[in-house]
Amino acid sequence: MKNRYIDLINQTFDWPQCGFEVNESGELLLHEINLKFLIDKFGTPLRVTYLPKISSQIQNARILFNVAMAKVQYQGEYHYCYCTKSSHFSFVLNEVLKNDVHIETSSAFDIEIVKHLLDEKKIKKDDYIICNGFKRESYIQNVADLINLGCENTIPILDNLTELDELEPKLEKRAKVGIRIASEEEPNFNFYTSRLGIRYNDIVPYYLERIKDNENVELKMLHFFINNGIKDNAYYWNELMKSVTVYCELKKVCPSLDSLNIGGGFPFHNSLGFDYDYGYMAEEIIAQIKATCDRNGVPEPHIFTEFGTYTVAESGMIMFKILNQKKQNDRERWNMIDSSFLTTLPDTWTINQRFVMLPVNNWNSVYERVNLGGLTCDSGDFYDFEDHFNAIFLPQYKKNTNQYVGFFHTGAYQESVGGYGGIQHCLIPCPRHVVIEERDGKITTSLFAEEQTPESMLKILGY
Repeated sequence: MKNRYIDLINQTFDWPQCGFEVNESGELLLHEINLKFLIDKFGTPLRVTYLPKISSQIQNARILFNVAMAKVQYQGEYHYCYCTKSSHFSFVLNEVLKNDVHIETSSAFDIEIVKHLLDEKKIKKDDYIICNGFKRESYIQNVADLINLGCENTIPILDNLTELDELEPKLEKRAKVGIRIASEEEPNFNFYTSRLGIRYNDIVPYYLERIKDNENVELKMLHFFINNGIKDNAYYWNELMKSVTVYCELKKVCPSLDSLNIGGGFPFHNSLGFDYDYGYMAEEIIAQIKATCDRNGVPEPHIFTEFGTYTVAESGMIMFKILNQKKQNDRERWNMIDSSFLTTLPDTWTINQRFVMLPVNNWNSVYERVNLGGLTCDSGDFYDFEDHFNAIFLPQYKKNTNQYVGFFHTGAYQESVGGYGGIQHCLIPCPRHVVIEERDGKITTSLFAEEQTPESMLKILGY
């Protein structure tokens, strides 16, 4: 009878996959790195960032879109932008910028990071800085500072009809601007229309009234964003075509417009059962944009993508130790981890996000169905199903055997949403953080941050 954990995975999925494999000792390897060795060296809970995956994601997307453009003889260029809000860590930005990409920002403090990167010559003044979001005065001032500094491709994306009135008095040089379309939300969303951007019907009249004869600004970009990313469904294709149609209408009266930003990125592998055809989606997007432009007699726009989660999610992982198993009734077994889901993986609680979850060791052991519980005294601190199963299976718990479990592809948003380095729920500390990178062809491991200390929390709390 095949009832080992490794048998369960082999029978259910194409295995190995996504850089995962298991050695003869029943220990999990990722990108040929033995994760049990990392735990033996650094302990748990342990957050790890594997930087080479970031570069491979960027290069893969660039290839997909360039191939798609070549297939239909698309005349525009493709530009890859990284959304800094997905992960602001310096080592992440350093890896991203190795790949000659551009940046999308969301707040005033984002621009401070851009200024720092400029000072260190990690970005150039002619790199694209796409400035999104509803902008209060400090953000607008920082954007104007970049433009006045000579960052000619800093493009504030106008989010409302009054933003330009606030920006223009701060400009010392002619600026390029974009307009964000207020797309319709998915049918099951709480609101009908996105709170961000300008309504479809207002865009052309606004351009004619406010920008067309304005010597201080020129319109270069139309920005289209879908909150749930690029998906092969009727909703996405309908919103994309509406936006391309608006682009065509606007291009006919605005010669300077030459770029379409299809923000809202590719998904990431959130389970071993993940199924998404990246190549097909890139080809279909490019083909539909070209066809619509051809029908309207306008040149194809340069295409900008803003990939944040896709860029960094699969570079991250966090590993826990199972402290104990509690049997609460006849059916439920609760494996208690040495941290909290609310603090280390807040998306599992806030938006019910699922990640790849695998045991780090004991793959040759018999498996059992369990629930995972966190350390906080909150009933919502648990993880009880995967994206491909309505359950969790792990090697059978044995009191005198260490069992470790890993959550993978967690590199986007978790630290910022969880409040990295700040006050955590029930004062559960941020875990130790290790960074793995490639230097001169060799993989190196370094400790970025120790586990959060009681003293640092007490200081924040005023003690």
